[in-house]
Amino acid sequence: MADIRQSPVNTTAVVSEDPLQVEHFLEFNAAQSPAKTALVYGEHKLSYGSLDEASNQIAHGLIAMGIRRGDRVAVYLENSVEAVLAIFAVLKAGAVIVPVNPAMKLEKFISVLNNCGARVLVTHRSKIRTVQSSFDLAPQLETILLIGEFSGTSGSKQYVSWESLIGSASTQPIPKRCIDIDIAAIIYTSGSTGNPKGVTLSHLNMVTAATSVTEYLENLADDVIFNVLPLSFSYGLYQILTGFKMGATVVLERSFTYPHAALQRMLDEGVTGFPIVPTISALLLQLDLSKYQFPRLRYITAAGAALPVAHVTGLRKLFPESKLYLMYGLTECKRVSYLAPEQVDRRPTSVGKAMPNVEVFIVDDEGKALPPGQIGELVVRGSTVMQGYWMLPEETVKVLKPGPVTGERALYTGDLFRMDDEGFLYWLGRRDDIIKCRGEKVSPKEVEDVLHALAGVSMAAVVGVPDAILGQVIKAVITLKDGARLSENEVRRHCARYLEDFMIPRFIEIRKTLPRTPAGKIDKRELIMRKAL
Repeated sequence: MADIRQSPVNTTAVVSEDPLQVEHFLEFNAAQSPAKTALVYGEHKLSYGSLDEASNQIAHGLIAMGIRRGDRVAVYLENSVEAVLAIFAVLKAGAVIVPVNPAMKLEKFISVLNNCGARVLVTHRSKIRTVQSSFDLAPQLETILLIGEFSGTSGSKQYVSWESLIGSASTQPIPKRCIDIDIAAIIYTSGSTGNPKGVTLSHLNMVTAATSVTEYLENLADDVIFNVLPLSFSYGLYQILTGFKMGATVVLERSFTYPHAALQRMLDEGVTGFPIVPTISALLLQLDLSKYQFPRLRYITAAGAALPVAHVTGLRKLFPESKLYLMYGLTECKRVSYLAPEQVDRRPTSVGKAMPNVEVFIVDDEGKALPPGQIGELVVRGSTVMQGYWMLPEETVKVLKPGPVTGERALYTGDLFRMDDEGFLYWLGRRDDIIKCRGEKVSPKEVEDVLHALAGVSMAAVVGVPDAILGQVIKAVITLKDGARLSENEVRRHCARYLEDFMIPRFIEIRKTLPRTPAGKIDKRELIMRKAL
């Protein structure tokens, strides 16, 4: 049987207006508006044309290294111009991008390399110690495409200079090697225990998701999207993809570590779109933003974790002229739902309705559809649903199960929801996170919303801890706003005013910070296990 990786399926480089592969987003706009600014990073402003040509050079270099259709290439970089170029170059070469969190610890890094079988690793010389530590434990890795000067021994691995490719390789377009059902990316989930699972996404999955997101956000070529989220995670990666799909400009930053500098950058670049997570909203709500005006900021999106109601209210006051989109999604299908901005003040606890080209329903433990008002597991169907977990068939069948159409597999999210009579969705928590106290089921989010409503609370997380008599009792861990003072008794009295007695936290901890997963979410498993600081 012939090896399908050996030759391209398509032999023409004509750029169609209808995207079939993810790299088309860059190619189409480079053909239509080559001088338009695509990416702003630091002092660099790169046009669609220059990004397209530079990514062609890297892609030609990858092919010269022996990369074939379907091979996996790991991209182990901080947010940077090189990270963006690497993503599109890998796709142009017909390979599969594997974005790796640059803060990932060595053990998980090796696990990712071995699970996906990456043949090439794109990284910066600042990461060389971690990379070299993995050599003996990742035997399938053959080549390191290295950014920056480096002198050292390579052992059995081949080093190729990134700069040499940019300086010498061809800028000519590469004939298409893939079709839309081929794998485009493996994005590893950031589980806090065990090894990450590789969410396998086809070009069709990613193009469909980007198309649906840009449709409900009403993105245009005039948009300027500000991204401080890591490109190694879905939410950050799709800021590049959706921006480039529309021919917009993306302003890329390493992080939101210095919020005032980031806000000034937003003003200077005339940002129209600002994606955030709860940690960013918590920071914003502690800042004095009176000296800032954002006349061009058309929308803010919130995803990554449920945004507390107090944050929703605060953001509406801080940015009254900007539309706020509350969204729900997961890596396994990118995005599921969004709450239209005109509904936010009326339904601040809802994550809206299914986004375009996605269908959702709620089922009981036997998989039977539930009517409005009842709590069950959310199921998602649509062409955004992943192909499975890479090389983990047993884990895959746990979440991809037969759907309502014969022969179809739908995504069982593991998240508990209810739907109201008008079809709006309300997230209650992960099935595994529901606390069972005194025989009652407690949604951590419900308790967290009450805690966030207490003046002085910045962030709150609620978990269940084992109890020999009650099964579980509730533990709340909070951080305070700058200058705020609260005692455990004050927190408990506040909870008693709004919650039933079995929902009141038994244990309350006040900390300076909350532990985070690599994706920036609160690490609730660590909260259960760690002793109070």
